[in-house]
Amino acid sequence: MPVRLTWLLGLFLQTPELSDALIRPVPGISTSDRDGRTLQRTKRGWMWNSFFLLEEWTGTGKQYVGKLHSDMDHEDGSVKYVLTGDGAGTVFEIDENSGDIHATRRLDREEKALYTLSAKAVNKTSGQDLERASEFIIKIHDINDNEPKFAKDTYVASVLEMSNVGAFVMRVTATDADDEAYGNSAKLVYSILQGQPYFSVEPETGVIRTALPNMIRENREQMHAEAPRSRTKSSYKHLPVYSIDLFCSPSLGTYHISTPESAGIGSSVGRIKAYDTDVGENAEMWYSILDGDGQDVFNIITDSTSQEGVITVKKQLDYESKRLYSLRVQVTNTHIDRRFEQLGPFSDTAIVRITVTDVDEPPVFNRALYIFEVDEDTPAGSSVGTVSARDPDTINHLVKYTIDRHTDLERLFSIDSNNGTISTLQGLDRETSKWHNISVLATELSTALQTRVPVFIKVRDVNDNAPEFAMYYETFVCENVKAGQLIQTISAVDTDEPLVGHKFVFSLSTINPNFTIFDNEDNTARILTRRGSFNRREMSSYLLPVVISDNDYPIQSSTSTLTVRVCACDSRGNVQTCSNEALLLSAGLSTGALVAILLCILILLMIVVLFAALRRQKKKEPLIISKEDVRDNVVSYNDEGGGEEDTQAFDIGTLRNPEVIDTNKLRRDIMPEMLFPFRRTSPIKDNTDVRDFINGRLQENDSDPTAPPYDSLATYAYEGNGSLAESLSSLESAATEGDQEFEYLSHWGPQFKKLADMYIGQESQRET
Repeated sequence: MPVRLTWLLGLFLQTPELSDALIRPVPGISTSDRDGRTLQRTKRGWMWNSFFLLEEWTGTGKQYVGKLHSDMDHEDGSVKYVLTGDGAGTVFEIDENSGDIHATRRLDREEKALYTLSAKAVNKTSGQDLERASEFIIKIHDINDNEPKFAKDTYVASVLEMSNVGAFVMRVTATDADDEAYGNSAKLVYSILQGQPYFSVEPETGVIRTALPNMIRENREQMHAEAPRSRTKSSYKHLPVYSIDLFCSPSLGTYHISTPESAGIGSSVGRIKAYDTDVGENAEMWYSILDGDGQDVFNIITDSTSQEGVITVKKQLDYESKRLYSLRVQVTNTHIDRRFEQLGPFSDTAIVRITVTDVDEPPVFNRALYIFEVDEDTPAGSSVGTVSARDPDTINHLVKYTIDRHTDLERLFSIDSNNGTISTLQGLDRETSKWHNISVLATELSTALQTRVPVFIKVRDVNDNAPEFAMYYETFVCENVKAGQLIQTISAVDTDEPLVGHKFVFSLSTINPNFTIFDNEDNTARILTRRGSFNRREMSSYLLPVVISDNDYPIQSSTSTLTVRVCACDSRGNVQTCSNEALLLSAGLSTGALVAILLCILILLMIVVLFAALRRQKKKEPLIISKEDVRDNVVSYNDEGGGEEDTQAFDIGTLRNPEVIDTNKLRRDIMPEMLFPFRRTSPIKDNTDVRDFINGRLQENDSDPTAPPYDSLATYAYEGNGSLAESLSSLESAATEGDQEFEYLSHWGPQFKKLADMYIGQESQRET
């Protein structure tokens, strides 16, 4: 029996290979030929190679692809169909019993155009392949489901206005994702939606060209292009196409400008602007002044940013001289295409009238600066020069002249406030300052407006300085020198500056027996020896007075003294020594002896100075001569006193009297209630002699300029304590010895027995 080959397709399209397989006889299979003979063919299980399936299927349920069936399948349920490959089990599924293939979802050809799968028949019981696997392809059939897309989101082009018809503007390109090999789905056609009749587009290439001659940019600037695909899908892009301006003549009007006469040179007085409908470089303009009575007074420049003409001041304005100016200004395009010169001229002119307004101006000097000259020996009050200023306004105001004292700190000059005459206040010295630079102020009395002018005063030289040596000369002469030998060349300088240059004359004030001078007549002179054989022991140096004179008027001269030292030289005239030590060495004294002599002299000088200082020092007699002197009882507290007037800060007497230390302790941080601390009263109330003694010492101490400061203490009355007899001083005794009784001495004990016998015995003798 012949083998049944069955396949069903959702969309059937025979391929040449498949058509040949269906009609071409297969070897091994029997059939009847044209002659009635029976032929045989070999049995085969499969025979196919492609399935076709429409994309974007819109039906309900799963899309049927085809059916697989093997001749080994006796439809007894023992055969199972297995599908493997691209999308098997996900995109495509097969009924294992019937062999029906379905697509589980909608397919997109642009996502995947074909699927390669493999099918085989398997015995369900044994799992053995009944036939070997065969491979087939499922191709997705394309439909027009994609819009064309432009290569750019925005296209911008430009074209010269006045361009010829067919001038290239730009080219646009678009793509379509559909299959170009099938139908017209991916075929693109370009067309213009907007921009007609100025532009055209080639339908197949997308080249945009101009469609009209002499196009003006102001009439049309933008267009739209559309690239349709078949009859159902299309897209368009907004394509701004700008026509580039070529030549539109700028135009000017008439301008009136006013400016004050005080406008400075180079300052702007106004702006003018021409109207030009062009854009870009075609709108760039250049302004110039053609003629007018203000052509020499004003200038015009072009502002490249705003394309305005800026009129500036070229020459200083003066309201009193001229008040109105007229200019004829031309504006021209800077970029002109020679192809369109016949459309010109690309320029325009305008009249600009400039009015100068009056301004109250300060005084004006008749010169920008003044230079005067004055001799340096001119006496005070001499005139130097005169400055002059005027009020440039219509109404002339009085002008007052003054000198800015910040420029004349030394007050060397004065000026007449009415006529501007400058004079000297003191003599000038050219050698101190050759130039004096001052400023003169001119002030209007009514408006207080000021103007200053620099005044340069040159001090002319007068021959008032004598020439002198150019430097300090150390001149020496050898002991073995010969007569007429050169020992020194001298020169001179002069602070004056004569017009013809310096010319000095050198001479000796008196005839010198040892030296002579020779004038070289080139402002130098030579000192020569008049004799030979000098001796240092007789004369170690010579003073040579040299007279130097100049040739200016009046002639000035000076005498400079040249010191010539006598030195020991060798046979070739080289100096060996000129010092006094050499003379001593020649006398037989060594260096050690000289040092010893100098040390002795130094020690003697120190002794004399020390003795004189000791003699000048005046030794003051001590205030207290006692064993219990204050210096033996000093306690240091490291406290600062209150100064010379602080006489109540503390009582030094407390340091010397132990009883007062315990009984009278005052606080030092507060004012004491009593000015004087407690003192032990004397047994005798009226001690006039002690009081007179202390007052005398106090006056002597106050009047002594070498006395210690006020916050020092001198104590005279206290003599000590610790004895039962208290003080034995005669200062506290009666006026005379007869007024005293010494019986109490016998009650003091055996220590005072000898003393009692002496005084009691004397008293008995006195009574007897």
